[in-house]
Amino acid sequence: MKGLLFVVVLLGPEMALKNLSKPNKEKWRLRKRGQKTRPNPTTNSIVRKRERVESELMASSVFHAPCGAPSIKQLECQKYVGLRPSVTLRFNCVKTKTVMARRLVVTASKSHDGTTKKLGISDAECEAAVVAGNIPEAPPVPPKPAAPAGTPVVPSLPLSRRPRRNRKSPAMRASFQETNLSPENFVYPLFIHEGEEDTPIGAMPGCYRLGWRHGLVQEVAKARDVGVNSVVLFPKVPDALKSPTGDEAYNDNGLVPRTIRLLKDRYPDLVIYTDVALDPYSSDGHDGIVREDGVIMNDETVHQLCKQAVSQARAGADVVSPSDMMDGRVGAIRAALDAEGFQHVSIMSYTAKYASSFYGPFREALDSNPRFGDKKTISGAYFCILFWLHNQSYQMNPANYREALVEAQADESEGADILLVKPGLPYLDVIRLLRDKYPLPIAAYQVSGEYSMIKAGGALKMIDEQRVMMESLMCLRRAGADIILTYFALQAARCLCGEKSVLAE
Repeated sequence: MKGLLFVVVLLGPEMALKNLSKPNKEKWRLRKRGQKTRPNPTTNSIVRKRERVESELMASSVFHAPCGAPSIKQLECQKYVGLRPSVTLRFNCVKTKTVMARRLVVTASKSHDGTTKKLGISDAECEAAVVAGNIPEAPPVPPKPAAPAGTPVVPSLPLSRRPRRNRKSPAMRASFQETNLSPENFVYPLFIHEGEEDTPIGAMPGCYRLGWRHGLVQEVAKARDVGVNSVVLFPKVPDALKSPTGDEAYNDNGLVPRTIRLLKDRYPDLVIYTDVALDPYSSDGHDGIVREDGVIMNDETVHQLCKQAVSQARAGADVVSPSDMMDGRVGAIRAALDAEGFQHVSIMSYTAKYASSFYGPFREALDSNPRFGDKKTISGAYFCILFWLHNQSYQMNPANYREALVEAQADESEGADILLVKPGLPYLDVIRLLRDKYPLPIAAYQVSGEYSMIKAGGALKMIDEQRVMMESLMCLRRAGADIILTYFALQAARCLCGEKSVLAE
């Protein structure tokens, strides 16, 4: 039987009978049946020999242990008194209740099933066997893998430090991993609208404008099932409600406040972030009030933002997130919240929000493209000329690095609780800069353009979408982000939780 070692025991009585004469065999059988026989010195001598052999042989028992060794084929019969070697030896497997001595052999199993049957012997018996020199066998040391033919034979380099030793196996790599990623690190951006049906967003495969009463609730439930318990809301506001001053932004019965109240009613422990900016509510599509000459009015916009933040906090928002990049808005919003009794509401400031071209798909999602100019400079009818002459910007220049420190210092001093960098992956250096300089939590926004590029590359089979997705998120964490706003939140959390990826969802 392959893979099993049989300790084969020679059954003594039958062999002893073969050495008796015919009369003595008959007497032996009668004695076995309990019938009296006359004493016979010759017979008694043979019986005593037979009992002595039987006693020695019965000290062994049968044990089965997975092994790779062949079964024992024969025993040396000449060492036992009263037995003669024979070519017709018969062997049987015997197991007795009383065991005087045991032979223990343990070798590797050919089946490699990872289990070895217990032999039913005590610790003392195992130790006694080892002391007696009957040491159990174990699998041999595996041979050293052979190098391919033609590999040069060279002396080992005299290196005291070989970093590869700490990453030589998946288990060791995991043991020394410096950065970890979990669903708790994700904030899930969700687009909402007044309708009941979920509307797909063409530029963002897998993303939808969710009906605030149905689709949104279902999507939040899916996210919570895999450990994502933070969301940030972005509304698609009907055009009829938009105005140059964005007054709908602080309507207590507007889309966002209603949605917050609904989610808090369903999921009281859900962490809700909100966007504080006028672009979804502005008829001009910009983050602030636009003057006749195309200039964004800073202080007047901040006034509107304060009312918007208070309205969101009143509805139950946990974190308000001014994304407008107006000067002084963090301090003003903090004061407005405190004055209304919302000292517990946090502020996540878009500290380093760059005038990036990665925002395109997002603007389609909210239908908030600027009606004129762009968010780098506002120039009215003479956009091209004034762009060069005035460069009146409110989002940061992508070429600037140190400027992020200026913005971060201002936000921290004004009471920001979290500092955010947007976009994420193209600005890892800025994330690391803020991480090293400030003790506040750092957030990174993996924006719509980053998301859509990975989706497009995966759809075209140019990259492995899931691996690139996870790598990009890990890079944001490694750079220093404590939380990541990402449209991959649900998909990545499912991956982290070991669920099968549903790339088409």
